[in-house]
Amino acid sequence: MPEFHHLPVSLTLAASLLASAAYAAGGGGGEPGVIDIRDPIVQRWFEATPHNPPALPEPGRDYGLIGEGGAFVAPDAAPLSSWAPNFPGQLDGWDQNSYAKNVDVLAFYPTVTSPWHAWANAVDMDGKRYLYTHDRDYMRVLDITDPANAVEVYSDGGVWGPEGSSEEFDSKSVTEYFGGLTIVWHAGLQKHVAVASYEIGRFGVMGRKSEDPEGIALVRNYTSLKGFRVYEMNGPTPDDWTMIAERTTDRANPDAPIGAQQGSGSLDAPAWTGGRYMVLSAAPDDSFALTEYPDYVHSPGYQIWDMRDPADPVFVSQLSVPGQDIDNAADLAAYLENPRAGNRTSWMGSRNPLALPVPIEDGGTLGFGGMGGLGFWTFDVSDPANPTPLGDLQVAPSYAGTEFDNVDVSQYARTGHVFSNGYPMNSNCYEPYKDIFSIDVSDPTKPAVAATFPRPQPPAEAGFTDYCQRGGSFGPKRSGGIDQPGGGRDGVVVYAFYNAGIQIFDVEDPTKPEISGYYVPAFPTADEVPDWTFDNAVFAVFVEYDRNIIWAFAVNGVYALTSPLLGEPLTRLPDAPWPPRER
Repeated sequence: MPEFHHLPVSLTLAASLLASAAYAAGGGGGEPGVIDIRDPIVQRWFEATPHNPPALPEPGRDYGLIGEGGAFVAPDAAPLSSWAPNFPGQLDGWDQNSYAKNVDVLAFYPTVTSPWHAWANAVDMDGKRYLYTHDRDYMRVLDITDPANAVEVYSDGGVWGPEGSSEEFDSKSVTEYFGGLTIVWHAGLQKHVAVASYEIGRFGVMGRKSEDPEGIALVRNYTSLKGFRVYEMNGPTPDDWTMIAERTTDRANPDAPIGAQQGSGSLDAPAWTGGRYMVLSAAPDDSFALTEYPDYVHSPGYQIWDMRDPADPVFVSQLSVPGQDIDNAADLAAYLENPRAGNRTSWMGSRNPLALPVPIEDGGTLGFGGMGGLGFWTFDVSDPANPTPLGDLQVAPSYAGTEFDNVDVSQYARTGHVFSNGYPMNSNCYEPYKDIFSIDVSDPTKPAVAATFPRPQPPAEAGFTDYCQRGGSFGPKRSGGIDQPGGGRDGVVVYAFYNAGIQIFDVEDPTKPEISGYYVPAFPTADEVPDWTFDNAVFAVFVEYDRNIIWAFAVNGVYALTSPLLGEPLTRLPDAPWPPRER
């Protein structure tokens, strides 16, 4: 089998190089270059799959305000892109107006986030409530006991201003920075415990995997843990935490040291409520390689860990679906049947752990997983040592952007429905719109789309008719996760929506979701953060359902919001602490 280096070695490769011109011109995953593959696993993926990237859609012809009455029409497909052209009819500048329905601003806290991402957590400790907002390159802790007068009590990492970040961050030499964080109360220890995910950085580490052998080598020998660490929280800020356990998610060699570990590490925040079982998103070794995403080399599945003793986590099982493991002939056949195979764009596999309506140790038998371009899946987890897929839901491809990312189970017990969506990765609506699906899982062997959520539309007073005209990314991100204080609210769910701010949906009837409120902030100015960060707009939401406070995370700071749709806000600690201590 030939190796692919700087020059084509066969007519097949020559044809694929010609075909890659349109793919490369789209940007994303690093700048385009000559195909140069030296990693044997990436080479096998490239050889085994067709090379069929999407063509570049033309603004005003393939997408734009070209529908009936000037309605916006999205492109059928697009490559993942680090740039995106404007289309005729977009606003000339960044909209400086804000829009609200059934939402009021309680407070705004600038310079708390970075412009790229934020995980959020909350904990009640020593008579106060703390909000954590963090990514790999920063951590802020706010005392939000009074959400209208929050106080920053801890800051680490760069602070963003008009010139960018106050600190340089080299994603290629990461050693200690973690990603998603889960905080629980552990009854045995009578302490709060934090589990932090450590994974291969998804940005700035490597370019396109078919063109960046040095980046691939760096990923294979990554300088940070691929796994998770467990901390006793002896105080609210990380300088008071003590690490009590460290594990790699590498199942090929569980004793491998940092720098020699395989797999992806633990993605996003682990699913754990303080009981016996914790579930992670993770690729167990480098053979889980069947993914089209241009600058990522793994297809993560799920892992279950026994956390009876948080100081000694024990691996229980690995869970996957057909189409992930390149060493498995049946998996490869399933992958090649997927219409996304060869598009050099789609994320395949999980990005979040399983969503569990009921913890396994409390009798939970079902898990729900968004597996990107592999679909939405239901799983039987009644025997955690032998979890099995039950059913799956496949929909038409929608790329670029992610597909079937997060799963919201807040309405499952009441309705038998869950919600799942992907999210945009390109700016300027240079990709298909990402629907939020309401999925009937009352028969978990036959999940079915019951409805799609309505697409947000600008209010009448806006100077545009479609949010795509506003610039930046537009579409759903996530609804905040299961670790939000109070867990959720019957009939209501809140999503971050990038340039459409936060959108509140009435899901009393999950077959007929409706928009009942929203807050769309004005874009920042270049006096706050550089304008090249504006695309991300509002990229995360975290709701204190026990106090009726919505925290919206924007590129220039954090908004504390209230809404009559949730109820009167509580500006003191609730009677029941968070996380719960019933265990």
